[in-house]
Amino acid sequence: MASSFELNANIRQDMGKGASRRLRRDNKVPAVLYGGGQEAVSLTLQHNTLVHNLENEAFYSHILTVNVDGKAEKAVLKDLQRHPFKPSIIHLDLQRVNENEKLRMNVPVHFMGEDVAPGVKAGGAIQHLANDVEISCLPKDLPEFIEADLSTLNIDETLHLSDLKLPQGVELIALTHGADHDLSVAAIHMPKVAAEPVEAAVETGEASEGEGEGT
Repeated sequence: MASSFELNANIRQDMGKGASRRLRRDNKVPAVLYGGGQEAVSLTLQHNTLVHNLENEAFYSHILTVNVDGKAEKAVLKDLQRHPFKPSIIHLDLQRVNENEKLRMNVPVHFMGEDVAPGVKAGGAIQHLANDVEISCLPKDLPEFIEADLSTLNIDETLHLSDLKLPQGVELIALTHGADHDLSVAAIHMPKVAAEPVEAAVETGEASEGEGEGT
C-alpha cells in the first residue's frame, strides 16, 4: 500500500458530555482505541489534522499509525460520527490491529473499463449497485480498494460479487454465506424512453379537436 497515515493522540483524562463539548470547542475530537487483547483507551485527536486525512479515500481502509503519548500503535478506522449539520467530526472509533488476526473491513469499489464496455458503446447506461464491499484478510493483505472490471459487460448484463478479482489473501464476507449472497455490483441497461407523456399529449390534442367540431 503506497499511502501511510499517522495520527498523534493524547490519552483523555476528563470524561463526560461536558468534557467532550469542551474538547470540541478546543478543536479536538474524542476517540477510543480498543481491541488487540488490551483495554480500551480514551483519546483526543486534533480535529483539523483528522479532517485533512479524511479527505483521502485510502484513510478509511488503511492501517493507521496512532501515536499515543509517543507510543506507536497500529489500528484501523471502525466508526466515525459526524455532526448532523456542521462540517465537523464528533467521535472516532479505532480498532487495534494484530498482524496475525484477520480484519473485517469495508473497502471502496473502483469501477474500471466503463468507457470501453460493449453495453455502453451500444447506448446503455451503467448502474453502480455497490459502492463498497466487506472483506476479510490479514492486515498485511488489506487493499485500499477492490476493482470492478466492466470492460466486457453487455446490455442487460450484471457484474456480481463472484465476478470481482480479489487480491491474494482477501475474501468477500458475503460469499462466505452462500450463493444466495452473491449480490449485484453493477449492471448495464438501455435508458428508458419517456414516450408516455408525448402520447398522452397527442391524445389530449385529438380530444380537444373533436370537442371543437361538435360545438
